[in-house]
Amino acid sequence: MDKNTQLNSVFGPVIYAYTRAQAIDDGVLVDVSETARECGFKFPVALTSNVWGQCVEWTGDATQDERGRLWDVLFVLFATIKASKRSSDRIVYKVNVRDQATGRLRTHELTSVCGPGDQGEPVITIMFPEDD
Repeated sequence: MDKNTQLNSVFGPVIYAYTRAQAIDDGVLVDVSETARECGFKFPVALTSNVWGQCVEWTGDATQDERGRLWDVLFVLFATIKASKRSSDRIVYKVNVRDQATGRLRTHELTSVCGPGDQGEPVITIMFPEDD
C-alpha cells in the first residue's frame, strides 16, 4: 500500500498539502543546503525566513557578512549534534549573533528538527521555538 493510499484510508482524502519545495519557493523557508554540506551536514537544511532575518541577514557595515553569520548558525548546530549523547529528531541550541539595530551580541535560542521532506527523505529545518 503506498503512502497516499494509506493516508486516504486513515484520514480520508488529502485536500491540500503545502510542500517544503513550495515553502522555499514562497520564501517561508530559505534553503541553505550547499553551505550546510560544506559544514558537514548530510541532509538538506533550510532556515525559516524569521531565523534568516534575525540571525543571518546583514545589511550593516563590513564587520559582518551573511556567509559568516550563516556558518555560525550551522556550525554551532553541527557541533551540538555531534556532542549530543542522545538520539533525537529535535535539538535546541543557542547561537550568538550581532544585532543589526544595536550592534550588540544577542543570544538566540534555535530549534532544529529533522523530519521527512516532500518525498519522505530526511531534511533539517532550523527555526525559532515559536516558529514551530
